Amino acid sequence: MWLITLAMNRPVSVLMAVLSVALCAILALSQMSIDVFPRLNLPVIYVAQPYGGMDPAQMEGYVASYYEYHFLYLPGIEHVESRSIQNISLIKLVFHPGTDMSQAMSQTVSMVERSRAFMPPGTVAPFVMRFDAGSVPVGYLVFSSATRSLADIQDLALFKVRPVFATLPGVSAPPPFGGNQRTIVVHVDPERLRAYDMSADEVVKAVSSGNIIMPAGNVRTGDLNRLAPLNSVVSDIQELGALPIRVGAGPTVFLSDLASIKDSSDILAGYALVNGRQTVYIPVTKRADASTLAVVERVRAQLAKMQALIPDDIKLDFVFDQSIYATGSLRGLLMEGALGAILTGLMVFIFLKDVRSSLIVIISIPFSLLSSVLLLWLNGQTLNIMTLGGLTMSVGLLVDEATVVMERIHSRLSQGKEKVLSVFLASCETVTPRLL
Repeated sequence: MWLITLAMNRPVSVLMAVLSVALCAILALSQMSIDVFPRLNLPVIYVAQPYGGMDPAQMEGYVASYYEYHFLYLPGIEHVESRSIQNISLIKLVFHPGTDMSQAMSQTVSMVERSRAFMPPGTVAPFVMRFDAGSVPVGYLVFSSATRSLADIQDLALFKVRPVFATLPGVSAPPPFGGNQRTIVVHVDPERLRAYDMSADEVVKAVSSGNIIMPAGNVRTGDLNRLAPLNSVVSDIQELGALPIRVGAGPTVFLSDLASIKDSSDILAGYALVNGRQTVYIPVTKRADASTLAVVERVRAQLAKMQALIPDDIKLDFVFDQSIYATGSLRGLLMEGALGAILTGLMVFIFLKDVRSSLIVIISIPFSLLSSVLLLWLNGQTLNIMTLGGLTMSVGLLVDEATVVMERIHSRLSQGKEKVLSVFLASCETVTPRLL
């Protein structure tokens, strides 16, 4: 009851407080992130370890088991899960709530380096990543062309567009998908290998050793100390045909005697279909602390710049925009709030014939929503489909409360009581059910 008494005794202070909250809420709206999902900040880290040529049992025995053993030393670890398939192991680290995930990430990386010392030779560094529902693709940059191959499009997307795309704030830049990497393919004829009594390993060793850059040392010439690198990298792929495969007794066997060399692409391992056609795309993945709407606006603003980096016969589009769900929820909240305020004010005016009461109802509902937004901002929350959905549902409660309070005030006035006393009694009568 003290809150009601305070508000009635300090009307000017209450009015200033209402205006202050409304202005601060408008400021909060301009700075709050608009996302599809809330920031869950789950204490989970994933480690993905690839190793080509290993079956699931080998990945489990030679790779995942060492990770599981060492990850149990991490402070704050709750449990470790792993799943191994052909060529890759995925280890999931679950930490206790409240763990400093930045520190956990750095300690996980150090344990990864320690674990790799026990693994088979040739084990590459794994992918270590945080999991958060907010780090999701918010759209796709799709490349399409009627004249160019997927390998050409993939090459341009990787080396022309991705460097510019990666510099946008709040965006992570995964490599393009759907195409194949440009690859120099050496097709060895098995019949010729047998005719020369050679193995494929000899061809692999010759190509590896005959197409490298390595330092051969320094050459002192007077006062100068010059570098002397060994550069056997060819500028024309057909020059690889002059690589000697076998030298010594008998005629020298060159690569051109055994194989053909082509500028081609890697073996197809996956493809992307957009509108029924194969294409190449880059997922627009936002960082966990970035705003979905801001990221989408930045990408759209840079589309013309990125299009200028590639030939005119390749079209670049931004499709599958996920920000429409967040903006749709925001528009739904604004529409529900406006309808609730206007219709409730109209109902009060029709039945009670009081313009002042109608204006109070119309003002109170938007102010309640603004105050809720301010509290969300102060608690570090974002505007997402969950928070916006909750605010939208609260409009119905605000309509009921405004109607009940106005009805009780006019009921007391009709009994001949003074206006101040009527407001006080009506508020006291409805404060408990409204709180519930």
